[in-house]
Amino acid sequence: MPLLRRKHFFLVEPPNDMEHSEEVFQIRFTKEIFRDYQTYLQRQNIYRQRFWTCKVTGKTNLTYEEALVSERRAMEKVQQFPKELMEPVLHMIQFSMLKLKDLTKSICTKLQERFIEGLELEVYGRKDNCIHRCKLLRVLKDVEKVQYEVGWLDNDKKVTGSSIVNADDLISKKLPFTRNVLKSFIRESTSRSFPWVVHDKLAKKHGISTEPPEELREKLYRRRRKSIEASKTVSYTNNEETDKRKILETENSEGLTMRKKARKETEKPKEEPIRYPIDDTLVQPGADDPVFTDRPSPSRDFGIPMDCVGDLLMVWDFFSSFAELLNLWPFSLEDFENAICHKDSNLILVVESHSAVLRLLMKDKGGYFMVIQGKKRKPKISPMNWKDYLCDFLEMEDIRELSTHIGTIKRGHYGLLDPQAKLGILRDLVDQALATNAIREQLDKYIQQHQELAATRRGEALEEARKRREEKELLKADSDTKGLLQGHTQENGGHILNRSENGDGNGTIGDSTDKEDQKEGNHASENSESHHANMASRKVEQKKNLKVTPEDMQVSSSTEDHRKGLRRKKDKEKEAQEKKSREQRKEHLEREMEKCFVRTNSLGKDGNYNRYWFFGHDGRVFVESSDSKLWGYYNVKEELDALMGSLNCKGERERALRKQLEKYYDSICPALQNRSRDIAQKIVLDEAVRRRSTRVRAPPRDSPALAFLRYVNKWKD
Repeated sequence: MPLLRRKHFFLVEPPNDMEHSEEVFQIRFTKEIFRDYQTYLQRQNIYRQRFWTCKVTGKTNLTYEEALVSERRAMEKVQQFPKELMEPVLHMIQFSMLKLKDLTKSICTKLQERFIEGLELEVYGRKDNCIHRCKLLRVLKDVEKVQYEVGWLDNDKKVTGSSIVNADDLISKKLPFTRNVLKSFIRESTSRSFPWVVHDKLAKKHGISTEPPEELREKLYRRRRKSIEASKTVSYTNNEETDKRKILETENSEGLTMRKKARKETEKPKEEPIRYPIDDTLVQPGADDPVFTDRPSPSRDFGIPMDCVGDLLMVWDFFSSFAELLNLWPFSLEDFENAICHKDSNLILVVESHSAVLRLLMKDKGGYFMVIQGKKRKPKISPMNWKDYLCDFLEMEDIRELSTHIGTIKRGHYGLLDPQAKLGILRDLVDQALATNAIREQLDKYIQQHQELAATRRGEALEEARKRREEKELLKADSDTKGLLQGHTQENGGHILNRSENGDGNGTIGDSTDKEDQKEGNHASENSESHHANMASRKVEQKKNLKVTPEDMQVSSSTEDHRKGLRRKKDKEKEAQEKKSREQRKEHLEREMEKCFVRTNSLGKDGNYNRYWFFGHDGRVFVESSDSKLWGYYNVKEELDALMGSLNCKGERERALRKQLEKYYDSICPALQNRSRDIAQKIVLDEAVRRRSTRVRAPPRDSPALAFLRYVNKWKD
């Protein structure tokens, strides 16, 4: 039985009151039975997680089924373990204190050093200067050396004779098992690992003692005594032998206690902090969860059977995506659905959609082109002969489900086919069209354009990041420069202040008796004329500055502030304009990349594995069940908001789905609103047409619901 995070895992018992005619859900590889589908699905998802361990080999990070397969294969190898080696190997295992790796190495070394009676695999002996395969019959132990009595084997593995040889004359190329097999054998044949204890049945079968040796008893006794002294929960008696017996009994029952403890831990797992996001089925409600809205029920009013909706969307998406290549004027999903359900065999929309794909197959000059050439048909497909070309295609494909409709189509009653048959034919046509060279070239073109646009967007993003980095560096350099200027100004101010404190204002030196001061005074007297001239000019400037009134200073400062405000406003407007242009450029690249599609992918899945789809040509968000048998859609913005509000971001799938919905929210909402507005206008027009037709007693041909009857292929060759 595989281990769940190295712990025992118990299967669900089948219901006792189950009836024979009751429909239930059963897991294939465990045979567990569930009445509730959600419980069955949650259990199945647990088995799919990669946190299972193979009990025999110890392999981790497996699914439950992979662990089962690993255990089965390991058990098959364990059963092939040589019977001659079981008894000596079990003797080596019993009460060993080594780790599994060291124990395996020790056993292999001992088996290679000595030979076991009855062993005939890969054992050879020297006879007449030649090497022959032999079988060990008996071990002869002398005082000085060990000899073996061997029986020589022929090609049929029959003993033809016997002789006594020395140990040096025997050759063992390799052991008849691998170390992994030996590890599996040790795990399967033991009930505990410290020390290793062989199962009681195996011990009795092979005559292995179940009483631990005296050395091991002493070792276990000392170890147990240390733990007891540390915990101070057991008081010793004076009878040491009685204590040993009690301790050994406790050690022997430790295996049963550990198994019971593992079972309790499995039944009541410890609460550990969970790292989100995790699998959606494992998410439990928490106190910090936001208030989730109720998930709205999707609309399911399709005109075709529910199991055909997937084919309808696939075929219509193909026609909408490759409309220019097919020369087919685009049509809405509703018109296509109404045309499929209509009983008219010569409906223009149906005729043109089939003819467009058949023309593409003929231009490819593949198998269908050869069939048309073999029947000597004209290369032009018209509304009168398109059924013959369609029948030729169905005969070429020879699909049993579709070939049964050839007679009905040839008689001109294509419209009488059920929608499932019509969509099956179109699905097969689309599958063949996707393999043509024209479609492949178009896809290659889209891929190249997508790569170029992605490279352009990436280059612009790098350029924008470079500019922002340069601006930050300039701002940092300006701030550093201002700091240096302020520091320099303060330093100069300090020097001037020191001079004014020590001097007389005219640059002359005060009374001093030092000779150096006298020299400086003489030097100052020599330059007195130039110094007085400078002082006079400074006084004139100070007088001019004194003539400026406070009103003039206030006006000048307000003017300067106004200029700075205008300059700052212009800078902000310029920055906003640049930001707007960058966003518009980014949106333009995104729209162009969406046009260069390769295939339509789903938006994601919710916790119940329901897929969500959005097609740019239709204003709805479609919901597909996990088994693809149930479909629905949301066509109102409020339903989309409620859906996003019901997603729990603690789950991996719903977290990814919410991110995708947020990414395409600005594209989905306008499409939903436009569809709602178009539906309202269609209802008003339909009512007006019905009132007018009632007055004139004419069929409501102009009704918006019958727009598919007025379809015209404007791109037809």
